[in-house]
Amino acid sequence: MTTNASTTGQLLKMWRQRRRLSQLALATDADISQRHLSFVESGRAVPSREMLLHLTERLDVPLRERNRLLLAAGFAPAFGERGIDAPELETVRGVIERLLASHAPYPALAVDRHWHLLMANRPLELLLGGIEPALLKPPINVLRLTLHPRGLASRIRNFREWRAHILERLARQADSAADPALVDLAEELKGFPVPTGARPHLAAARPPHAGLAVPLELALPDGRVLSMLSTTTVFGTPLDITLEELAIESFFPADAATQEALQQLEDT
Repeated sequence: MTTNASTTGQLLKMWRQRRRLSQLALATDADISQRHLSFVESGRAVPSREMLLHLTERLDVPLRERNRLLLAAGFAPAFGERGIDAPELETVRGVIERLLASHAPYPALAVDRHWHLLMANRPLELLLGGIEPALLKPPINVLRLTLHPRGLASRIRNFREWRAHILERLARQADSAADPALVDLAEELKGFPVPTGARPHLAAARPPHAGLAVPLELALPDGRVLSMLSTTTVFGTPLDITLEELAIESFFPADAATQEALQQLEDT
């Protein structure tokens, strides 16, 4: 395998700058000399496999990109990637299924790094009625589904706030992962129209949790409005790319009326 010291150095430098660290700061954190790090970044020295893994760990480089750096330096990838349906991930799928099922009657779903739906519980599925069938064909992108005019957009009462929340989160994710596909997704979402009658951003009437978190305010067909707060769960210390990029989004009722409405939906 051909070693490309220049490419390896450029990639390391890019990740260091993306993490807003100076050479001295990274060298000190990694317990190496600044001179050696400078040589690596300039392509004058090729780091060992162990050194590359050490530096990328300190820089919190995503596993997918760590493999890219290893390949650029002439080493074999260190981290595997399996589809969520792979036999090796049977135990993991079982964990996810139990987490989603135990969250009922509240909605929960599992997504990959590009926000494609991998799994969902029944309460989440019950909220997707009336959506354009084309948007529900795999792979389902949950952010597109949420903000698309033929998706949930017209049912989101605080559309402007929720869209701003999603775009801000997507921007942070794209910056952290250096993933151009997330940048493209953000641009697509920005192009979706604001539903007619959407209330102004930061409307005067604010719920009690305003200033703490942005809720999703979703109208049901019968006119009731659900107000839900979301949390994100990820796997700790993953050694597989699929697991590192998987996230579980769980929604919780922000008020008693939402809690009652979700329980009623689950009982139907």
